[in-house]
Amino acid sequence: MKITLDIDKLLVDGQINREEYERLKALATQETGSLAFNILISFGVVAAVVGALALVPSTITAIALGLILAGSGIFFQRNHAQTWGILGTILLLVGTLLASGGILGLTDGGVVGFFLVTILCALGGILTQRTLLMIIATLSLSATVGAMTMYGHATYTLVIRQPLITVILFSALGWGAYFFALRLPMMYQHLAIAVSRTSLFLVNFGFWVGSLWGDSLWKQDYSWSFGSGEIIPDWFFAMAWAIALIGTGIWAMGQNRRWAVNALATFGAIHFYTQYFERLGASPGTLLMAGMIALGIAVAIAKYNRTPTNRSAIAHSSH
Repeated sequence: MKITLDIDKLLVDGQINREEYERLKALATQETGSLAFNILISFGVVAAVVGALALVPSTITAIALGLILAGSGIFFQRNHAQTWGILGTILLLVGTLLASGGILGLTDGGVVGFFLVTILCALGGILTQRTLLMIIATLSLSATVGAMTMYGHATYTLVIRQPLITVILFSALGWGAYFFALRLPMMYQHLAIAVSRTSLFLVNFGFWVGSLWGDSLWKQDYSWSFGSGEIIPDWFFAMAWAIALIGTGIWAMGQNRRWAVNALATFGAIHFYTQYFERLGASPGTLLMAGMIALGIAVAIAKYNRTPTNRSAIAHSSH
């Protein structure tokens, strides 16, 4: 645990004496020097790896170097965290990303490649208790069912090729990770919660795309026109999304899960405005009404976030 203290002010206010001031200052200097040394070594290692990869540019080289870096990072994290923790973290992240890129290149970005990346990132996250790797693992899993993002000139694109499968898969994963987190040791709970929260986003993305295009399932309809799903229509996703948001929101409020309530309220607003403008279009009247509703939603969320926390509900949900 890190605590930030203004020791100059504490000394002036008389809350610490000169001896304590000098001792804390010496500790801070030592910590700063250790951080700088870790970062310097990390840059040197990464530069050497980039040079080696440039000399032997291949996916196999990337995978091998990535696994070596990731393994070294795990070693430092688990055995010398106090001294080499920063170095271990950097090596782990760089190594994991490098190996993941090599795996995807070797498998041509196929389902097997993304599944292997999911396993690699999940193992690294569990062994070192790194939330970022668990989030990457969850996102990589979404790619196995056709989720992706793209960027063109001034354009960001979200692609969910199989909305129904995405919703079902990550609903199960999200709820499973949440309930599993309640039974895990404290040091691992945040990893499962990260998976659950990432899954919540992916479920809502699946509903969002499905509410506009529907789902053609196995027919692989590549039409980009709204409502082009041939098997499951867009209105089904729109209705199911609303029901899921309301039901999960009521549960989250009862359990005092404020992060979930705020996320669900945000996606609820996205759902409302998506259907609102899709059916009514953009005009001065609809824009005025939309703005007033947005202000109402913002005020309601702010009021909810200011309400006192129900301690008993939190205690109940932690068991």
